[in-house]
Amino acid sequence: MWQRIKTAIVLVIIVGVAMFTSRQPFLFLPLLTIGTLIASHEWTKLMPKLKQPVLFIMLSLAITMISVFIWQTWAVWWLLSFGIWLMATKWVRVYPAQEKWYGKRLFLMGIIILTASITAIYSLWQVSPWWLMYVFLLVWCADSGAYFIGRKFGKRKLAPNVSPNKSIEGFIGGIITASFVAMGVGFGLELGTVALIAFLGLSGLTVLASVLGDLFESMLKRRAGIKDSGSILPGHGGVLDRIDSLLSATPVFALGVLVLVYLGVLPALGDLKGLL
Repeated sequence: MWQRIKTAIVLVIIVGVAMFTSRQPFLFLPLLTIGTLIASHEWTKLMPKLKQPVLFIMLSLAITMISVFIWQTWAVWWLLSFGIWLMATKWVRVYPAQEKWYGKRLFLMGIIILTASITAIYSLWQVSPWWLMYVFLLVWCADSGAYFIGRKFGKRKLAPNVSPNKSIEGFIGGIITASFVAMGVGFGLELGTVALIAFLGLSGLTVLASVLGDLFESMLKRRAGIKDSGSILPGHGGVLDRIDSLLSATPVFALGVLVLVYLGVLPALGDLKGLL
């Protein structure tokens, strides 16, 4: 546990410095690049054995980082990713009875998922590092709430064939914990009634997506027969083990904000510095 805590502290410092030191991306972009490279490598372990895993790693890295600079493509990646996560809800529910998702299609799915999440993270950071921090807090609070409530009160399994340790009680606890963050920020922004309801609804959908991302990676690891996606983070496993929830949560939130702002339901995002 202590090793896990120490690693988490180091990660928070590194990410925090990269996010808040400058509004210029000279620290943030290299961090995203390194993270994408490692995550791509770890994704190859989750797929059926590839003859040339380097091809996936280089292709994924190239497409992801090029897409970061072409903002016109962001919504397309987020929509494609959203489609994958919608299908993943069924895949997680019927596993291991059906495994049609497992195979060569994971090559393309991995590129879409990584590109969508990295472009979403970068877009939110461009608006304000505090908005990206808000999504991080939502996911972390949901995960922490689920862990502690699940340990104390968990009895009914959420997805026993995918992640036996997760419980329905923990899931509810995570939703409740994250809702306090969402309501605090939502009321602090002094939004109108409709905008507040939309903001809270999007935040709730983002938390649900984060849970799905966690379950999906657990399913991939179970199918691949591995415990962790990697070992680069002592006490945590690999990069994918740390960001699995963010892979699904960030593009869902970014896409939702884009749609709500376009429809005029939400005002253009401002800076959350005074609230968080």
